[in-house]
Amino acid sequence: MRDPYSGRREDMVDRLKERGVLRTPKVIEAMQKVPRHLFVPRGMRESAYYDTPLGIGSGQTISAPHMVGMMLEYLEFHEGQKVLEVGGGSGYHAALAGHIVGPSGHVYSVERIPSLARRAIRNLEAGGLSDRVDVLLGDGSEGVPDHAPYDRIFITCAAPEIPPPLMEELDDGGKLLIPLGSRYYQDLIMLEKQGDQIRRRSLGGCVFVPLIGKYGFS
Repeated sequence: MRDPYSGRREDMVDRLKERGVLRTPKVIEAMQKVPRHLFVPRGMRESAYYDTPLGIGSGQTISAPHMVGMMLEYLEFHEGQKVLEVGGGSGYHAALAGHIVGPSGHVYSVERIPSLARRAIRNLEAGGLSDRVDVLLGDGSEGVPDHAPYDRIFITCAAPEIPPPLMEELDDGGKLLIPLGSRYYQDLIMLEKQGDQIRRRSLGGCVFVPLIGKYGFS
């Protein structure tokens, strides 16, 4: 069946490439292949390929494509990696990560809101990526030790501090990406673990919905 949104998706990717947001072939391919319109509410599909965040219910949002693309580029996913996402939402970001890590990798995506977790599972099935992504219901700030360690961890909601369990579950040589700050404005921070050393970089300002949980906002 022809995808009626394929042209809009190509235009979105072309714009992000022109702006220098998308640079590497594996990220560009993922953004081209994964249908963002399946991960937004049906009534918003006409806006799915605009570069803007969109509400997905329960006070949550799907991030703007440029922010998603930036995070994918910064994380430098590779095929075969094991990935943890905190703040799964409707499943779009996890789907992109799953596309990149391929059939030999896996993504564990934690969502605290049951209705969104159920929707993410349906969206991933519709997008053909449910075999690469497990959606888990719970407090992602406490990590998921059952599948640790992880090569990559990314948090798609704002935290007041770095949740200690997530650093413990990050593998040596791994990367963790997190928006740190207040409920209203954050810095996107990259942490890289090298033995007992943690390298920290600020990647610029951002605005995400708050992380709610033991190591998030109450």
